[in-house]
Amino acid sequence: MSVVFKNTKGWLLDQRSHINKSFQSCLLVKDPGLKQYVQFSLKRKYFDILKPHILAKTFTNLDAPGTVHQESKSNEESSQTRSEDTLHLRVRCKKRKRKHKELNQGEIDSESYHEKVRKIILEGTKSLVEEGFTCDYLYGARVNECHESLDLTTVDSRLADLCEMAKKLPIGNGIEQGSVQTITEDQTSTELDLFECITQNNMDCARLVTLMGEKYLLPPHCSFLLSDISRMQPLVNFLNTITIMPFNMVKRLGANERYDVIVLDPPWENKSVKRSKRYSSLPPSQLKRIPVPELAAQGCLLLTWVTNRQKHLRFVKEELYPHWSVEVLAEWLWVKITNSGEYVFPIDSPHKKPYEILVLGRYCKTKDASSSSPVKDENPLPDHKIIVSVPSTLHSQKPSLADVLEEYVDPEAKCLELFARNLQPGWTSWGNEVIKFQHLSYFNMEETGPDSLT
Repeated sequence: MSVVFKNTKGWLLDQRSHINKSFQSCLLVKDPGLKQYVQFSLKRKYFDILKPHILAKTFTNLDAPGTVHQESKSNEESSQTRSEDTLHLRVRCKKRKRKHKELNQGEIDSESYHEKVRKIILEGTKSLVEEGFTCDYLYGARVNECHESLDLTTVDSRLADLCEMAKKLPIGNGIEQGSVQTITEDQTSTELDLFECITQNNMDCARLVTLMGEKYLLPPHCSFLLSDISRMQPLVNFLNTITIMPFNMVKRLGANERYDVIVLDPPWENKSVKRSKRYSSLPPSQLKRIPVPELAAQGCLLLTWVTNRQKHLRFVKEELYPHWSVEVLAEWLWVKITNSGEYVFPIDSPHKKPYEILVLGRYCKTKDASSSSPVKDENPLPDHKIIVSVPSTLHSQKPSLADVLEEYVDPEAKCLELFARNLQPGWTSWGNEVIKFQHLSYFNMEETGPDSLT
């Protein structure tokens, strides 16, 4: 379970443990009749955030997490470095000096929102971080500890390019029929159509499979479609043909059944993405093309990740959700911290904030959605809850919400993630890089069991 600790403020999550749980037993089929079960774990280096990305000395804040654990530093040491820090800050400010001192409207809106949530973040994060130290999930600086060098270059970066190439191919009969291809227990290699058909692993264990010449790890009872927004129809057709296991419950979707939970992590446009070219972004207006009414059950819970740009938040709440007939229920905050409990960016940094926003809403095709809502009546969704975790260094990888939502969602809820870049057990996932972080290069083999002949 990814929840390390929870209280009335929110949750402290361990995303790496959540991922590793899915791969405690993974089936390898070497040859027909020769099987081997092994254990894999995501490489620790992807969650080694040992210090903030920007030092918080220039944004002094005694309420911030981590500062209480730094008070043992002597005043003499602080005075020796103060003059150097001040000089560094002056140089940096000189380089970043604005032509105009006035804030633009986007910056004004951002600061206004920050003032509203600042106290919530400070109070909630402090209590959760303290518990993180108590249970040894968080730790201070470890002397002489060896860490793997971080190399984020992998051969799976071509997934989005392959999706673009697939768009030029004629649409096959599989789309009209809503075809599903299941990876069988005895398959040694998989020559599958990942672009027009849903691919699924229906086994109780994970699978190591070869897709398009590369090795990927698939969690138990997962389903996915590799495509872009122009070819989502197989996902809609999939609803009438699948058997999945959400939240550890077996459930077959019949005619006219839809998803009870939909999580979206849109590739929002921003200058950083354009400069880095790490992935292709999508204009907000294009998000309206997603067929949520065809995918969502009555009362479906929608959760959309939003960056700190207020125009994106307003778009979701004032345009996108109304376009889909979704009523806004709450806003939660994901607060990113280091392994030592500090914010990854200073809480009051004018450039980057250490948190992102999660907008929760309910799909209401008709006015009365209470009778079929997947949200538990006894646990209505609260506003301004916080999720605290050490973020992955893998770009744009969000913490899983599966364990957090168990408290509020029916155990038999059918769950879908859109714009996914990794898979989850029991969930259906879609995106043009949907298996990106399932590539074997991100994992270590932990232990090997004996081969078994069948």
